Amino acid sequence: MMIRKILIEPDPILRKKCSNLEIVNDDVRKLMDQMLATMYNAPGIGLAAIQIGILKRVVVIDISKDQEKKNPIFLVNPVILNKSKSTSVYEEGCLSLPGQFAEIERPAECVIKYIDYNGKEKKLEAKGLLATCVQHEVDHLDGILFIDYLSKLKKDMIIKKLIKQKKEIKRIVV
Repeated sequence: MMIRKILIEPDPILRKKCSNLEIVNDDVRKLMDQMLATMYNAPGIGLAAIQIGILKRVVVIDISKDQEKKNPIFLVNPVILNKSKSTSVYEEGCLSLPGQFAEIERPAECVIKYIDYNGKEKKLEAKGLLATCVQHEVDHLDGILFIDYLSKLKKDMIIKKLIKQKKEIKRIVV
């Protein structure tokens, strides 16, 4: 399966809004399969299509810890219908912000509607880590990153680190 390149902040594409898909067909399923392979390879627990430069509302998630029993969730056109008033805090990271982590407070539970891998409309009641992951990935589809929930100072420090990392990666040593 093809592994796609993951965009790194401050890539301007990451700040764009994604558009809905009309149907789930073989091309969309192929995209989701490639996204899943890319996410597992990274490794991560969630990936939005925008993170590989595709401005469509598509997300893959797998929070299972057991490598033998993968449990991927495919979300096309996800919409958060409801968020709990109670909150939880998780240390979040992001494949588009490698090596950067921060504690983020989000609603502890959410209900989403979406279209699955086979084109069927579904609803999901997410709690705990899954709720956090769903909200994190849906944020991506709207051009929002987890660092946007931080103070300006913390956010700027992380972006400066990422720019420095990018420059160091681009150097060629002969």
